[in-house]
Amino acid sequence: MTWNKKKDEAHKPVDDAAEPSDQHKGSTQAAGKGHPTPKRKDAQAQNLHPLVPADRKASAKAAKARIRAKEDAQYEAMKNGDINNMPKSERLPWRVYIRDYVDARFNIGEFFIPIALVIMIGSMVLSYVIRNAWASIIPMILLYAYLAAVIIDVAVMWHKLKKKLVDKFGGASVAKGMRSGSYAWSRAIQIRRWRLPKPRYSKRGHWPE
Repeated sequence: MTWNKKKDEAHKPVDDAAEPSDQHKGSTQAAGKGHPTPKRKDAQAQNLHPLVPADRKASAKAAKARIRAKEDAQYEAMKNGDINNMPKSERLPWRVYIRDYVDARFNIGEFFIPIALVIMIGSMVLSYVIRNAWASIIPMILLYAYLAAVIIDVAVMWHKLKKKLVDKFGGASVAKGMRSGSYAWSRAIQIRRWRLPKPRYSKRGHWPE
């Protein structure tokens, strides 16, 4: 029996020719994407960044150092009279006016602390030497009389200063939240050379306009 080779070859399956090889599939995928698609969790993990620094103590220490350096710079500015680098509250125009007004006048309360110390020490010395009730009463009378004079002087000063502030800067400059009154009298009872911010003029008499 004679086989018809051509007929058999025509009926032979062609699976190998119809389906591409595994090697060909791999090359097609590599050409299309370049790399396997990552999972969603892996992609999200790669995009996450920490919201807080790794070393919190070092970060807090650095922040405190920056704040301290800023405060030191502001303190030096007040000592030197550098108004541009003072704290914001000290750069307010009505506070500058208050400082200039208080520094321009002679304030009775400026020497309150040293005078009070002298009277108290004198009272103790007199009480020990004289051993009389009046030795302690008289110094106390002098101290209270001086304190009354300081209060009157500060009240008169603020009455005049308040009117000037309202005329120049409006009612907001003397509102309760501004504490302009306490700012004025606390400066008035300090020795001039010890005041902060430093007076702009070395001598009295330079009244603000």
